[in-house]
Amino acid sequence: MPEIEIRPATASDLTVLATIDHSYQTDHVWQMDRHVDVAQVRVSFRETRLPRTVLVEYPRPVGLSEQKLTDGNRVLVAALANEPVGYLRMSESVLPGAAWVLDMAVHSDLRRKGIATALLLAAQEWASAQDFRSVICEMQSKNFPAICLMLKLGYKFCGYNEYYYKNQDIALFFAYLLR
Repeated sequence: MPEIEIRPATASDLTVLATIDHSYQTDHVWQMDRHVDVAQVRVSFRETRLPRTVLVEYPRPVGLSEQKLTDGNRVLVAALANEPVGYLRMSESVLPGAAWVLDMAVHSDLRRKGIATALLLAAQEWASAQDFRSVICEMQSKNFPAICLMLKLGYKFCGYNEYYYKNQDIALFFAYLLR
């Protein structure tokens, strides 16, 4: 496999990046358990195996535009032989002191080959150079492949939101402390 090049996205990349399938397959989820009592609320997540593999659609519209290359966004492209094969979009304006990863996708036939890892490591390097304290990634509780990647790279679970996505999926948040 050729070497992965990570670079800032350009307007000419947008057409190719728009063709990337953001859906994914999973046979595990992080199941939320909640217990509400008069004196306390307990919430926990546990890995649960599904009875069959499911195809999960991305929880929001994918559209990349030239505006998303600016306006407090940073878009990194992964390229193989000068051809874009994945991207990561992060925002500098969601949470002070944090680079917030909003979107990350890799062509489905090139997944599990280190491309998402390369994108995340480049994002961490960029965020550190910008003096951010952390990188935070959001994902659906169904996105078990991304959860595994976060844990493998040393990200720590740091929260959830049941009302984050319009499709009512639970959003999970993982953080990597830079300093």
